[in-house]
Amino acid sequence: MNWKQDLVACLGFFSRLPLPHAPGAADFPRPLRLAPLAGALLGLASAIPFGLALHFNQPPAVAALLALATATLLSGGLHEDGLADVADGFGGGFSRQSKLEIMRDSRIGAFGASALILSFGLRAAALAALAATPGRAVAVLAAAGALSRLCCLAPLLLLAPARADGAGRAAALTVEQAKPALTLALAFSLLPWFAGFTLATALAAPVLAGGVVWGFCQFARAQIGGQTGDVAGAAQQISEIAVLMVYAGAAV
Repeated sequence: MNWKQDLVACLGFFSRLPLPHAPGAADFPRPLRLAPLAGALLGLASAIPFGLALHFNQPPAVAALLALATATLLSGGLHEDGLADVADGFGGGFSRQSKLEIMRDSRIGAFGASALILSFGLRAAALAALAATPGRAVAVLAAAGALSRLCCLAPLLLLAPARADGAGRAAALTVEQAKPALTLALAFSLLPWFAGFTLATALAAPVLAGGVVWGFCQFARAQIGGQTGDVAGAAQQISEIAVLMVYAGAAV
């Protein structure tokens, strides 16, 4: 089933890593079944500067921001761009069409800038709360990467494309295609349990993330009638915040 090629294709989509073209990989959306695995690997990559900063006695806030900077550089700001576009479109548009037009505008407005500040701030604060136990933080970053990439797929599965073109239409999923991603994400979500968190906390993280993203999907349906690639990116950011906040609350 070309799992290796599909993983390379998925990492190539979710990151700016200079990966070779995978000739055995299928066109999207099939490689997205490995999105949680790709997300976990990217989460682990962001844990490296986090751990190194703490090892060299940097403050927790510095370590957290370095982890987020690494994650953003690796992804090319893919999900952050989606969050900003959604915030600008939903906040600044007065009709379905105007919202979609704003979301396609590469310029960032007040709503988008505010959303990014809140996203980085909340994630940094949550990661800083995990700095006392770096080993557990590594597991949380992997779990958050996996679960948030699964939630990134939720709008593609639950909502019809809002446009006749674009990434949202090209990546629309069926339930059957999403099953491997669900299995992978749930498996990675247990990593923090093995790292020392309670099972209740490990189960609360995917439940909260799923609930938040389900509500966001209903909001997107009401705003623009469906999903776009930007909506999927915003779902990743919102769910990652939810997961990190669960573990930050358990760590204090």
